[in-house]
Formats: sequence, C-alpha cells, structure tokens
Amino acid sequence: MPLTNTLTSYGGVAKSLHWLTALLILTLLPLGWIADQAAERATAGGAGAEEIARAAWLFSAHKTLGIVLFAVALLRIFWALTQKRPGLLNADHRAEALAAETVHWLLYGALVLVPLSGWIHHAATEGFAPIWWPFGQSLPMVPKSAALAELTAVLHRAFLLVLLGALALHVAGALKHHLIDHDATLRRMLPGRIDLPTPPKQAHSATPLLLTLMVWLGALGAGTWVNSQSTPHAPSGLQSAALQAVASDWQVSEGTLAISVTQLGSAVSGSFADWTAAIQYDPRETPGPAGEVTVTIAIPSLALGSVTAQAMGADFFDAAQFPTADFTATLHRTETGHEARGMLNLRGASVPVTLPFDLELDGDTARMRGTVTLDRRDFGIGANMPDESSLKFPVTVDVSLTASR
Repeated sequence: MPLTNTLTSYGGVAKSLHWLTALLILTLLPLGWIADQAAERATAGGAGAEEIARAAWLFSAHKTLGIVLFAVALLRIFWALTQKRPGLLNADHRAEALAAETVHWLLYGALVLVPLSGWIHHAATEGFAPIWWPFGQSLPMVPKSAALAELTAVLHRAFLLVLLGALALHVAGALKHHLIDHDATLRRMLPGRIDLPTPPKQAHSATPLLLTLMVWLGALGAGTWVNSQSTPHAPSGLQSAALQAVASDWQVSEGTLAISVTQLGSAVSGSFADWTAAIQYDPRETPGPAGEVTVTIAIPSLALGSVTAQAMGADFFDAAQFPTADFTATLHRTETGHEARGMLNLRGASVPVTLPFDLELDGDTARMRGTVTLDRRDFGIGANMPDESSLKFPVTVDVSLTASR
C-alpha cells in the first residue's frame, strides 16, 4: 500500500490519520460525558478526596487527549493540502457531491475548533484538572479571565454540536455508499490494496466552503448569544446584603483582600469583593502597641475562579451557615515593621493569627501590605480531603489597602 494518495485512492498516511482521528473522537466523546457526570457528583457536596481525584483524572485525560486530537487534526489537514485528493465516485450526482464536500469542510473545522476552544477555556480558567505533560496549562495571549472561560465553554459545546452533526452525516454517507450504492467509497479508506474504479469528471466550486463558513458563523453567533444571556450568580441562597459601613479613625479608600490555594497542583487565586475595616492606629517610632483593627468579611462575595461555587459549599466555607468572618486584632510596632495580632473567626472556629505587614505613612495617608499563610484544617475547611492530593493545606492571604485619617 503506497503512503501517498493517488487520484483513485488514499495512501497509508491518510488512512492512518483518518482512523486515528476516529479513534480519538470515539474515546473523547464518552470520556467527556463521564467526566461531566463525575464532576457533578464531586461538587454536589459530601464528596471525598478519592471521588474528587477521580473526577479530576477523568477531566485531565479528556483535556490531554483533546490536545492530541488537535495536533493530529493539524497534521491531517497539512497532509491533505500537500496530497492529491481522490475524486468523488458520485461526482455526477451534484447534490450528493456538494453535501459530501461541505461535510468534509465541516469536519476539518470541527477537528480544530472543538479542541482549541476547550484548550482556551482551560487556559483562561483558575481552578482546573491539569493537562498532563508535555502540554502546558497556559496559552500565549490568553489571560486568566472568568468571562473568557465562560464564553469558550459555551463555544466548545456549540462547536461540539456541529462536530456531532457533521460526523453523523459523514458516517451516514459512507454507509449509503457501501450498502446502497455498492461503490468503493468506504473500501478505499480501509487498509490494504483494492482495485478501484476511475472517478468520473470532478466539478469543484466555492459553494461547499461558503456553506461551511455560514454554519460556523451561525455556531459562533449562537454560542455568543447564549453566553450573553447567562448571568453569573452566586449559588442559590448565598446572596448576602452588602456590609454596612463602619466607624473608623482611618477610612479605607481602596484595598484588596485576596486568597490563594493550590488545587491539583495548580495555584488558584481569588478575592473578596465585600469587606470592611474599622481601624484605630497611632503612629509610633518605638516597638509596642499602636492600635487595633476589626475586619469583617462577607464570605459569599468571594470569587475563586471556576471553583467559586464549590468553595461556598458545606465542605468548605459553608457560606450558607457562616456568611461572615471577622478578624479582631491589636496593632503592634515591631523592631522590623508592624504586626496585627488577634483572632480570626471563620466557619465557626476561632484561631489566633499574626499578620505581619509593611506600612508606609505619607501625612494623613497610609498604605499597608501584608501576607499570612493559614492552614485550612484549623477551620475545618475541606475536612473531606484529609491529605493534600487534591487540595493543599496552606492558604495564602494577601491584604493591601490605602486609608486616610
């Protein structure tokens, strides 16, 4: 069997790429569905570390094989562009020939767009089942963005529907040729050498390509519209009223309260949108007490990448039962800087915490930045994950603010 194509038959390379593509698709479709079902069970609450790890493994396998499909598709398209294309055996039936060419263009597009949209979704998401080596977790010019992740997730599904439709038509056409027309269309893609008829005169036009572009534009438009109609929202019952302003000697004009966790070996960062700080501070040059602070945090205001909803659940922050957290501390000037020493009340647990921070004073304006590492186990967070295989124990908290006296 020759490796290259002729005007009557496909070569060994084209056949191998065709059936490798088919094998990958037939693996990825059920694997993606099984991974979705496992993820729903793992995030429903009460799932153990083993069940979460199983869901992550399934998604990692799906994503990694998806990138393999993307690479195979690019290789297949490149090979097709450099080879003769065997003529259609039913080229004299114009409607069938038009449909066949259109379906082939749709399949080529789907083999690129479906895995590519999934890869972009992964790269834009914080909190994910990792893609296995040697593929990386990021893509050039793809930022970590919840909006982009949501859009590409919808487009991934829209493009998948086109793939499924084109695949169904492709299989139906091959079976028609084999079982009804009794021609060699299917047999010339099978291994081995067979006697093949000379195809009739071919008539090519731009119509199949134009029809394909219309389908893809329709899928892109439908996916974009569906995404625009979906409004991100907090899990049901977790919407909380904004915290009331507090009396403070120093009024916070801007600030960030961020956390970072490590899930499945990857850092996931987020921040609380709603928190208040009541600050009493008297500058001093020597070590000793310098004031006090009370910070109140609205737990449902946390945005933590793609795992936000999971973080609000009973196994983690349990925001429905513990909607706020607070940190009450005394401020101390030390030999090297400042510290806030107090109690962090979170999820029903009170834990002593010391937050070292840098302070810059400029007249009546203060700027501070501090970092502390907590242990999630101290607050009963992720008790269903007793080891660090899925979620590491350390949680990094970063605080920065600007306040005016």
